[in-house]
Amino acid sequence: MLVENNVALEPYNSFHIVAKAQTLIRVRREADVVEVLADPVLGPAPKFVLGGGSNIVLTGDVKVVTLKVEIMGRRLVAEDDKAWIVEAGAGESWHAVVDWTLAQGWPGLENLALIPGTLGAAPVQNIGAYGLELQDRFESLDAIDLQTGRAFTLNATQCGFAYRDSVFKHGPATGASADRNHLGLKDRALITRVRLRLPKVWKPDLGYLDLQRKQAETGITEPTPRQIFDWVCEIRRAKLPDPAVIGNAGSFFKNPTVTPEQCADIIAREPNIVHYPMPDGTVKLAAGWLIDACGWKGKSIGQAGVYEKQALVLVNRGGAATQAPAGATGGEVMTLARAIQTSVYERFGIRLEPEPVVI
Repeated sequence: MLVENNVALEPYNSFHIVAKAQTLIRVRREADVVEVLADPVLGPAPKFVLGGGSNIVLTGDVKVVTLKVEIMGRRLVAEDDKAWIVEAGAGESWHAVVDWTLAQGWPGLENLALIPGTLGAAPVQNIGAYGLELQDRFESLDAIDLQTGRAFTLNATQCGFAYRDSVFKHGPATGASADRNHLGLKDRALITRVRLRLPKVWKPDLGYLDLQRKQAETGITEPTPRQIFDWVCEIRRAKLPDPAVIGNAGSFFKNPTVTPEQCADIIAREPNIVHYPMPDGTVKLAAGWLIDACGWKGKSIGQAGVYEKQALVLVNRGGAATQAPAGATGGEVMTLARAIQTSVYERFGIRLEPEPVVI
């Protein structure tokens, strides 16, 4: 295993926040994790698992042991009449895997194109976009227990997927709820490989208005998976800043869900609010619209700002990525986030929940 000390984390977080890892270990094979856990000093120490760094806000130097996952590899592991099962290492780029599957003639991930981050982080967040979530294509994953060193495999049910949620974001429950959530794996598991089930009977998912607009613009009524991939990339690039140019962590807040009665009450006061009825009877509200309605688009606190083209995205207005002398701190990002939460709650009575993990 490769152990490094006082490693700059600015290149390893998409917000480009300046911070250091006191101890960083590059995990390039499962055996590296076993070796870390067997070490008399590193083994008992608290650990932080780092993937692509696209969904974190660093508020200071990381003093715990940082395990940077760099396990690579892609392959077809199984095939039947209904689907292809593909597997890739947790360190692989998510977008690169989506592109690769389409190049092999295995559609199904095209709506999730250009989502930043690594494959290993995708189940943690249950990533989703344009009508599709990871859980819709998930088969299973391999992981290692960071307390016992035991390797284990989880299926979709065991991962406990929900909207931008999974067992990897929760600790073990105690008391009366212990039986319902005994598999909480927050800070306990390092995902090594992920398998995806890609359907052989493919049909396009074009339910989102942006994709329907692309259909109208191009006149293509029956797009191929690659055309949908290209459309999604174009839409995302038009709306979202490139982290290589402007530091950000993508959508900063989850879209909140409310009851139909709550939605009707808000519509009575705000007729133009963007909302989407959900299959379970709830209504999802567009967090970006709520933030914009509160006047935050383009505003800043220090070097942390709200992106001018999409209020759901918080950005770093300084730092190396922008050629400015000083970038945003994690504290500035979180101060801005809390101010936005307060504004939205005071106006709409809705509490916005951040998507990124705050370190």
